Amino acid sequence: MRAEQKSDFDLVQEFIDGKDSSIEVLINRHKDRVFTYILLLVKNEELAEDIFQDTFVKVINSLRQKKYKDEGRFVSWVLRIGHNLVIDHFRKEKNLRTVSNDDGEVDLLNSTKFADLTIEEELAKKQVHGNVRELVEQLPFEQRQVVVMRHYMGMSFKEISQHTNVSINTALGRMRYALINMRKMILDQEHAFSLS
Repeated sequence: MRAEQKSDFDLVQEFIDGKDSSIEVLINRHKDRVFTYILLLVKNEELAEDIFQDTFVKVINSLRQKKYKDEGRFVSWVLRIGHNLVIDHFRKEKNLRTVSNDDGEVDLLNSTKFADLTIEEELAKKQVHGNVRELVEQLPFEQRQVVVMRHYMGMSFKEISQHTNVSINTALGRMRYALINMRKMILDQEHAFSLS
């Protein structure tokens, strides 16, 4: 069986047993998801690259030290490590406001279900996704974090509460305020547009 066809569990076991090439397959398999997640939180491509690299250094070290207990959720474990490194970064900065970055062009909602769209539909979809991404980036960190985890990573509110170390009610509240804030931003933009 080719390495690309093996499960995460098998590749982790191979790496622990000394086959270094297995970690490359795992990194390549999950790099887009992990990097996009980090980028959405920090909004700075260089910082996201640094945290992404630190994440996989920590993953490799943890695997070598046999600290990983497989529960069939390797990528969730990697995302948790990345998430914790993002939090550590903001704690060190002593500032929960993120840096602005306008050149981070990542196709966040790339999906095979949109493969048969016409050119016009594809352009409209990209415009909508770009607009939504801009709104998400303007949210306070805690709200943006919940939106990213729920809508871009497909996590349940239970998983979100575990990842962020808050209650499910707090996670739900943050999502509610995020949606209220995004709705308000849309109305403000529409009002400004109608005045111009």
